[in-house]
Amino acid sequence: MRDFHLPGRSAVYATGAMAATSMPAATLTALDVLRAGGNALDAAVAAVAVLGVIEPQSTGIGGDCFCLYAPAGTGEVIALNGSGRAAGAATIDWFEDRQIRALENTSPHTVTIPGAVSAWETLLAAHGRKGLDELLQPAIRFAAEGWPVHAKVAWDWERAVEKLRKNGSHAFLPGGQAPKPGDLFVQPALAETLRAIAKHGARAFYEGPIAADMVAALRAKGGTQTEEDFAAGRTVAEFVKPIHASWNGYEVYQCPPNGSGLLVLMMLGILEGLGDAPDGPLGAIRMHRHTEAARLVYRDRDAFLADPAHVDVAVDHLTSAGYLAAQRALIRDDRAMAVLPAPGESLLPPHRDTVYLCVVDRDGNACSFINSLFQSFGSGILAEASGVMLHNRGFGFRVQRGHPNCIAPNKRPMHTIIPGMVMQKTPDGGQHAVMPYGVMGGHFQPMGQTWFLTNFLQYGLDIQESLDLPRVFPYAGKLEVERGVPADVLAALSALGHSIAGAERPHGGGQAIWIDRARGCLVGGSEPRKDGMALGY
Repeated sequence: MRDFHLPGRSAVYATGAMAATSMPAATLTALDVLRAGGNALDAAVAAVAVLGVIEPQSTGIGGDCFCLYAPAGTGEVIALNGSGRAAGAATIDWFEDRQIRALENTSPHTVTIPGAVSAWETLLAAHGRKGLDELLQPAIRFAAEGWPVHAKVAWDWERAVEKLRKNGSHAFLPGGQAPKPGDLFVQPALAETLRAIAKHGARAFYEGPIAADMVAALRAKGGTQTEEDFAAGRTVAEFVKPIHASWNGYEVYQCPPNGSGLLVLMMLGILEGLGDAPDGPLGAIRMHRHTEAARLVYRDRDAFLADPAHVDVAVDHLTSAGYLAAQRALIRDDRAMAVLPAPGESLLPPHRDTVYLCVVDRDGNACSFINSLFQSFGSGILAEASGVMLHNRGFGFRVQRGHPNCIAPNKRPMHTIIPGMVMQKTPDGGQHAVMPYGVMGGHFQPMGQTWFLTNFLQYGLDIQESLDLPRVFPYAGKLEVERGVPADVLAALSALGHSIAGAERPHGGGQAIWIDRARGCLVGGSEPRKDGMALGY
């Protein structure tokens, strides 16, 4: 229960419909669509289009998209992979001939063909009630008329100034500087691009002048992308079979690889067998166990996770009870692992790397939606005439011949963005959605999702407290901790062998909506580390 003497926010309650996004204007946009007869998917697309304008460091039409959608009354979870593919000329020979041994995050070679617009059109055609012509109007208005920059957006923007300067994205540095909180930021070129997509659909983005502008921007910096690559990207989004696992009485659903939702299922499977930590949700043992589980599954991610169209990703082996039990046995409460064993060695033969929102409508349809440029402002490469900031999802590739995630023509990179959906069994043997949820934040996302889920459904915090609780993340040999972790807990973690480092940026940002069928209400939580909110009616 929240201590009302302390700063914070309460969970949000409603009975009809609800949306939770990382910006107030996007949440309000989603509610407007719902009130105008749109369903959860319509509202999600309209809201994420707005986020691409007013939270431009995180998302936009130059990025990728994944979605989980649970239509009411069906018991199904529909998954869509809207991640783009590498250029047709992106062969390992090309990189080796030029002695490029690793990708830089600001390089045009990290720009895969953006999949978001393809994803939006594909989702709406299959499950929406409205079209892009109507749903993009709020985003067009925000781009054309401008919108005040919010505090967290400005904070992120300031930290990306050098990237934007390096790639000549001067339109995003008005007066040569990052905007301050409250400054109006106008994007007339992007407004025209959105108008074209609203009128002509995804084809306007992937073919013709807009695609030509993006190709020209990339090739001017040495990229190999062609207009033919972009034309092929119009149909890149595809429905895929979701993966899922039983945990704590629920079924947790994720998109399959090339997304990293696999890690969520692995981590939950490892942690479930350890039971509740004796020191509670903010204790050293809980953090230690979660950290050790994360170290193990991220190790496997880097070894095995890749595009399944190019590589056999052993999902069944990696999520099997035997494999997860073997990983669990490596975790000790009295010390951290000094050295990790080889990836997959318990069962696998050795083999020779955002915005999130969720919506529930009055019919009970639930949408879990994520759309991203990856790192802040993606590659930092702006196609100026079209106003499209291009992502750097290809930074997830390796330039390493023979590696499962080696860059290759028309291949999807390992992806970090992962929407989540929690389902629950019904008395008749079926299932229904109880919570669309997600935690954005690059590589942190599997750690963030499992941290949130265990806070809420294992340790009993309410949905907002589960997002508020301080976070930790093992990364690059350090345990990065947010400032809210108590000093005595940090000392205990250090004594267990963890190398503690303060996190310069807060870890991630989440949203979630709990469908409380017993009480007939929706309960929403929104990330306190962002500027957003959950609202319902």
